[in-house]
Amino acid sequence: MTPENKKRLRVGILFGGRSGEHEVSLASAASVIRGLDPDKYEAVPIGITKEGHWLVGSAAQKMLPEVLKGGQRVMMTADPTDAALVPLDRSGSGTRLDVVFPVMHGTYGEDGTIQGLLDLAGLPFVGAGVLGSAIGMDKDVAKRLLQVAKIPVVPWIAVQRSDWEPHPREIQRAIEKQFKYPLFVKPATLGSSVGMTKVHSREELAPAVNLAAEFAMKILVERCMVGREIEVSVLGNHDPRASVPGEIVPHREFYDYAAKYLEEGTQLLIPAKLTSVQVKKIQKYAIDAFRALELSGMARVDFFLEKKGGKIYLNEVNTIPGFTSISMYPKMWEASGIPFRELIDKLIELALEMHAEKARTKYQIELPEGSGGALEA
Repeated sequence: MTPENKKRLRVGILFGGRSGEHEVSLASAASVIRGLDPDKYEAVPIGITKEGHWLVGSAAQKMLPEVLKGGQRVMMTADPTDAALVPLDRSGSGTRLDVVFPVMHGTYGEDGTIQGLLDLAGLPFVGAGVLGSAIGMDKDVAKRLLQVAKIPVVPWIAVQRSDWEPHPREIQRAIEKQFKYPLFVKPATLGSSVGMTKVHSREELAPAVNLAAEFAMKILVERCMVGREIEVSVLGNHDPRASVPGEIVPHREFYDYAAKYLEEGTQLLIPAKLTSVQVKKIQKYAIDAFRALELSGMARVDFFLEKKGGKIYLNEVNTIPGFTSISMYPKMWEASGIPFRELIDKLIELALEMHAEKARTKYQIELPEGSGGALEA
């Protein structure tokens, strides 16, 4: 087969969703679509509105907001057939996909829900599976597993919204018994610093917990770390590798949503100025965390490097890192020798590889002849 007539893979780019990180997803998805090699892939933009409606874009809809406003209403079938996306009005045939690239951050996208649907549909997809996605999204559960793997994590307390609302004073006393101010409060199951607050005093604590509780049923209260913010990109399935580390130098008091996406001034230093010993240790922790949390495909692992003593703490793991023009995940791989377009190729290859691996697993019991096809009670 010559390059001219070689079949292009149809890549469904999933973006948007019912999440506080909806807008960030659009920016990441647009970058991924631009990064796809048009000789190898046909991009199929699939937008999910804030209300949860699925829409597929046409060739005329160049901008992703146009897809969300005027795309064709479809549903993702859980039946592993050729047509993955079926029109709601039953007009025309469905849309076939070869692989899906979810670029959805936060709830109903990065937490295992979409991954489960794609598994049911029999579709290969980029990134972690159901288990790894769910663990990675829940920072409390992730920290517990990382501790078992002997990876140092930022000290924390998990607070259930159902406990906080009837007993705020008791929980505030428990927090103050364990941590001194300042401290950080954030939703346990969200990213991009949405709903996150740096709390400087007792008066600020309750409003911060109430804000985080608007975005999640579980809230994380963490010790305030005074140190450098170091990040590492991880790529692979069974044999993951880590990029050169990068450093975030925020222009605000901490790297919040505004500093990440709305304002200029934050510095991204790649590679980070670290000793060779520090680099190796951080890379090892990143790969160990990738394995401990049952991840695959990709992840960005964030660390704190304490200014006093130089101790390294793992902050959190992102299973669908940002892919915008300022995002660290692709930038760190570019500095490690893998340009953006090649990175997209590798991620799709890893998705197909993992799908083939899953297909080797048996899901049916081979019954002996004459059993009638049913097991006796």
